[in-house]
Amino acid sequence: MLPLRPVCGGIWRAAVHTVRMSRGAPPHRLLSSTCDGAPAALADADTIFALSSGHGRCGVAVVRVSGPASATALRCMAGFTQRLPPPRTALLRSITDPRSTEVLDRGLVLWFPAPRSFSGEDSVEFHIHGGPAVITAVLQALGSVPGLRPADAGEFTRRAFQAGKLGLTEASGEECVKHIVCLRVCVCADPLIVDVSVRDLQAEIERHLKDERRGERLRSGVQVVIAGAANAGKSSLLNKLCQRPAAIVSPIAGTTRDVVETALDLGGFPVLLSDTAGLRDSSDLVEREGVRRARERVEQADLTLVVVDSAHLPSEVDRAAAFLREQLRSVLPDTDRCLLVLNKADLLPEKQRQKLGTELRGVSGLPAVCLISCQTNEGLKDFLTVLHSSVKTLCGDPLFGAPTLTQARHRAHLQRCAAALAQYQRYRDTDLALAAEGVRLAVTSLGRITGRVGAEEILDIIFKDFCIGK
Repeated sequence: MLPLRPVCGGIWRAAVHTVRMSRGAPPHRLLSSTCDGAPAALADADTIFALSSGHGRCGVAVVRVSGPASATALRCMAGFTQRLPPPRTALLRSITDPRSTEVLDRGLVLWFPAPRSFSGEDSVEFHIHGGPAVITAVLQALGSVPGLRPADAGEFTRRAFQAGKLGLTEASGEECVKHIVCLRVCVCADPLIVDVSVRDLQAEIERHLKDERRGERLRSGVQVVIAGAANAGKSSLLNKLCQRPAAIVSPIAGTTRDVVETALDLGGFPVLLSDTAGLRDSSDLVEREGVRRARERVEQADLTLVVVDSAHLPSEVDRAAAFLREQLRSVLPDTDRCLLVLNKADLLPEKQRQKLGTELRGVSGLPAVCLISCQTNEGLKDFLTVLHSSVKTLCGDPLFGAPTLTQARHRAHLQRCAAALAQYQRYRDTDLALAAEGVRLAVTSLGRITGRVGAEEILDIIFKDFCIGK
């Protein structure tokens, strides 16, 4: 079966470490003997630390330290009393609290001396187990080391940029800055060059905008919504997928009245799975609100799992196909991004199960059909394979080129950039000033993604590509 785990779960389940927190222990010196040699000046140095692998429980968490006191943190917490470890080499060490010398975890430590580090400064990484108790204990221990403070949002990247480790385009992964700056230089010098560059740049931006939000899905998770009629087994499917009783299951129709969400890792792809209220007419005001929210969530979904009670299926394939088309129309108008999940297959005779499972897959007008039983786990393995394939299609394969747009604001700025380039083309033959303003607006929009595009970048293009001063 495909690797499927809740985000709150751990990868290293066989390596669970119990973190022993000090309770009522006598006061200790601020640092143990491994920290006694730290220069006093480092107490005021600007060295930062933070969890760099993202929040939430996970199998492995990475805590990064950057600044002049990084070596001190490594000595204090990983027991390097004599010399520091070889640069860029992972070593398994006991990670201790410098105040109590208590072992917090065993994990990998890496030493990155300046300037060959992400930030250009001395840096240390602690690769630890991802439980919240371990992460909290390590961060608190780092806060006790002289000269260290928690990093501000984006501070590691800002330091890398200021140290010349990341250029404007590298910081956000956009290659268009060079082209747009070149346009700004050329617009008053050689409009013919600009015409070609604008067309090329527009084609490049259009390609990014037509990525179908793959990067955003990889960053925020694929929105998968479970929908269908009341009492079809939607909550049971949610609980099976997240491997815990996240939703109440009852034989009483209409038990779920609000959206129940859970985050999953499906074969390496992030998924935000939502269970919704059964779609039916009701005089109950609360249930009607739940149905409204369910339909709203279906409209926002990247993928909808339409769950149908198999016990209601006609035995003839043609009639069953017509019944399923009606069920689909009651849930969503567009069947391009949905899977048909026929639940409670254990209630059907075995011959009927085999017949439906084979023949319905070849019926035109129906999406992929999965026959499962949340009661007996029948068909769940095949269903997970189909679900993983659908999610992979929505996200794209990261091994064949990373998506460029991972945030909605980047998409909005690129759309404004494209509109500004269209303004250039509109006024290119009638008003050069307005055409140049279009290029300026394009530069501004792109700069909001990659950083400020100023005089230095423009001068670089002038001297590099136009040979001024030769």
